[in-house]
Amino acid sequence: MNSASSPAWPALPVVLVVLLGATPYSVAADDKPAADSAGSNRFHFAAVDAGALGLWERDRPVFVYNHGIREHREAPRDRRRSTYVHPLYGLDGETLTDDFPRDHFHHRGLFWAWPHVAVDGKQYDLWMLRGIRQHFERWIERSVGAERAVLAVENGWYVGERRIVKEEVRFVVQATRGDERTIDFQLTLTALERPVTLGGAEGKGYGGLSLRFAPRKETAVIADSGKLHEDANLKRMAWADLSARFEGAKGTSGVAVFAQRGTEGKYPNWITREYGFLGVGSPEADAATLQPETPAKVAYRLVVHRGAGDAAQLRQNADDWLRRADGR
Repeated sequence: MNSASSPAWPALPVVLVVLLGATPYSVAADDKPAADSAGSNRFHFAAVDAGALGLWERDRPVFVYNHGIREHREAPRDRRRSTYVHPLYGLDGETLTDDFPRDHFHHRGLFWAWPHVAVDGKQYDLWMLRGIRQHFERWIERSVGAERAVLAVENGWYVGERRIVKEEVRFVVQATRGDERTIDFQLTLTALERPVTLGGAEGKGYGGLSLRFAPRKETAVIADSGKLHEDANLKRMAWADLSARFEGAKGTSGVAVFAQRGTEGKYPNWITREYGFLGVGSPEADAATLQPETPAKVAYRLVVHRGAGDAAQLRQNADDWLRRADGR
């Protein structure tokens, strides 16, 4: 990674690999992520190590997708995991996410998981990684251009050796405009053979798209209802933003998350934490059931920005995105 031909990369990912003692799944030769030539394109992909693929916009890192197993020498072995984003970077290269934080070893950057996964009358916990795991299967798309980059991946949810859900994730990263970079994220889940029921945590609502933030100071959380002065549980919101001064950064930056309405037209239930967590739960009151061979799709938008979140601007941007996402 220090050779002249390698893309510029902040020190943290290299330290992370050594610290975690990462042990990636074996990947077929045809599926190994090699460096994609930038050419005249604004974006390029390159392998960070055998278990991670990085995306850059020119010389600035955007994110790292961990397709191989990650583990931490201080964390229990049952917290080993894969198929998530970390680090997610700010526009000036600052690290916005955390992985294996000591207070919640199971938190893992930008990830999507549920504490209740039921199939054939048995319960598993993808949130805490108990009895079920996500496993990288193949790259669907890795494309770069002058205005955007696309990364699409197929993963599987496994109980033992049995694959119960096909997971497809798709990231569309738009070129930075001013002080913002947008990342559209689509998650498609398809149950295989048997129905699979997903549920969030009772009384809190965590379970779904989740974002654990890196150490920082001067944290502020705002949402469509205004500034949040206390932690929220099961609060229906269209969007939320966390801004702060992250370690090593010269100024304030943050991430906003926009979420689609559910089938009943309701906004999702959110959980927010001052220690650095945004979680988008289900719009429905009860657990959702995936039916065999029937894909269930949900879309989100992340807005990575310099400076503190501007509530009025975020509200307008979220409304515009929701109209398009909801097909209105």
